[in-house]
Amino acid sequence: MASSSSSLPLAIFSFIFLCSLAAANEVTVGGKSGDWKIPPSSSYSFTEWAQKARFKVGDFIVFRYEAGKDSVLEVTKEAYNSCNTTNPLANYTDGETKVKLDRSGPFYFISGANGHCEKGQKLSLVVISPRHSVISPAPSPGEFEDGPALAPAPTSGSVRLGGGYVGLGLVLGLWAWF
Repeated sequence: MASSSSSLPLAIFSFIFLCSLAAANEVTVGGKSGDWKIPPSSSYSFTEWAQKARFKVGDFIVFRYEAGKDSVLEVTKEAYNSCNTTNPLANYTDGETKVKLDRSGPFYFISGANGHCEKGQKLSLVVISPRHSVISPAPSPGEFEDGPALAPAPTSGSVRLGGGYVGLGLVLGLWAWF
């Protein structure tokens, strides 16, 4: 049996490593280009881009745009579908907006600039619930009425990988220590 003095560094390392995996993702809208603007063509969709990422509660989504000329509005599904900018849930105008995804389910964002939403500058995404952890299979798109489909975990873009291993880190760390 290992002595507790030699197991302590292993326990600390295990805890720190596994906690780092649980860090929230920070995802820039549009991926590497990171521009919240009217899409370059009608074939590009921010929502299709979002389907290539996996969002979880606690993640942040970052919008980069020219302050004073554009904005980000968080809206209801109805306002998203009709590009209605009159009663947003939240209005962001700073040019570098970081929104915390604080609940599971669908989120809807549109541009606050006149006519931009109608030209495709809008985003819907789905945040998976804690019960849909890394170990569980992904929810089916049918779980979210008319929400975007979920895609496999991200493989590129400005996404930092994370996971929910804090509890496992604690258990392994304590087990290694004793």
